[in-house]
Order: sequence, then structure tokens, then C-alpha cells
Amino acid sequence: MTTFTRRTFLKGALAALTAGLIPSIVSAAWPKAAFQQKTLDDAIREALGPGNITEAEDLVIKAPDIAENGAVVPVTIKTDRTDVETIAILATGNNQPLVGTFVLGAGAIADVSARIKMAKTSDIVAVARVGDQLYRNHKNVKVTIGGCGG
Repeated sequence: MTTFTRRTFLKGALAALTAGLIPSIVSAAWPKAAFQQKTLDDAIREALGPGNITEAEDLVIKAPDIAENGAVVPVTIKTDRTDVETIAILATGNNQPLVGTFVLGAGAIADVSARIKMAKTSDIVAVARVGDQLYRNHKNVKVTIGGCGG
């Protein structure tokens, strides 16, 4: 025979309350408006805020020249710049270009990787925020099959 004690009830209630709050806390940090933007400039501004954008060769994009499957394109962004706060990855050929953002902690090495979806052959654009300045680079990737909705 199992007894139902006040302690058991409180543990269960606390666990249920915590489970209910975590999804709302996580989704509150999600930049929904940035992912809904239709243009590259609007997506960058919404994801990273305002700032002058400078082309930067030292923001290195490692991605295949030809992606055999647009549904899974491996991308790595890295730079030797210090104090990088955020890195955003965008695909210009997608209906909604923002693919992802990475918020880096103080002193973190700016080296991020992801597998992204690309709707069609287009540029992958990486943008890094360092203080009030935005740095951008791009690389063209040819998609042969698949892709978003393809």
C-alpha cells in the first residue's frame, strides 16, 4: 500500500510547475521577429541590432562549394577577432534568410558550426557583432537537390 504524503505532493507539484515554466522561459529568448523577416538587411537588423556593416575577410565561412542536399548543408563560421558578442548565419535564397544566431559569452572563441537548410543556390552570409560594429562575409553555395520545401 502506497501512502500519499504532503512531501510527495509538493515534490510533484514543484516538478509540474517547473516543467510548465521552462518552455516559456526558453521561448522568451527566441528572436521570433528576426526569423520572420523577408529581406537580408531586415533580418540582420532585427537579429543583431543597428550598426555599420563592414566586409571582413577574416570572418571565415567554411561550407561546401556544392551541396548535394540543400536540406543539410554543414557550415562553420570562425574569426580571430576578440570580443565577438553574436554571430548570425543567413541564406540569401531562403524565403526567410535568417538561419540561426549564436550568442557568445565573454572571452569565448568565435567558432560556431551548424547544419542549415538552403532553398536553392545562393550565398551564405555570416555577420558578427563586435561592440557597435557589424562584420560580414559571404560564400556562394550551389545546391543540387533538396532544400527548404524542395
